[in-house]
Amino acid sequence: MVERSNTKNRESCRDYDPDREVEIEKIEACLETMKLAPSACNAQPYYYYIVRGDDAKNLSKYFQLGKMNSFTKDVSTFAIVTEENYNLSAKIGSSVKNQDYKSIDIGISAAYFTAEATSLGLSTCIIGWFDEEKLQKFLKTKSKIRLVIAIGYAKNDDLREKKRKTSDALYKIISED
Repeated sequence: MVERSNTKNRESCRDYDPDREVEIEKIEACLETMKLAPSACNAQPYYYYIVRGDDAKNLSKYFQLGKMNSFTKDVSTFAIVTEENYNLSAKIGSSVKNQDYKSIDIGISAAYFTAEATSLGLSTCIIGWFDEEKLQKFLKTKSKIRLVIAIGYAKNDDLREKKRKTSDALYKIISED
């Protein structure tokens, strides 16, 4: 039997402990792991801004719309991921194959980041709803913001039951065996 990794414990946390700060060493470990994520032609067309402490508390209002994302008020750290330029070979490959490698690469890097966070006992939630203009102004960047990762400690360790598609709906193994 194959042993499963602890990434099955990763879930989108929406109930953070506002009194627990994330240790910078754990953020740095997540960033180091993210750097190892594969990307088209090793272009790594992204940049991670880490916002912590009072700045994170002040930014949380940029993620909320009514009750949507209201949990962000208790998040102590955010990773804001911007889309950056390809290297020449990835740009050519993207054009020739009519494929958006940047979005794929950003997604893979976020998966590496959040998987490492889970292995370190942190909780995360990838956020796609935010006020991009205000975040760009805060970060002093014109780069497109693709996603934000909330990072912190969950108030409790209870995992929700995961609702996922069936295996048949997601994959097929084809083999000559």
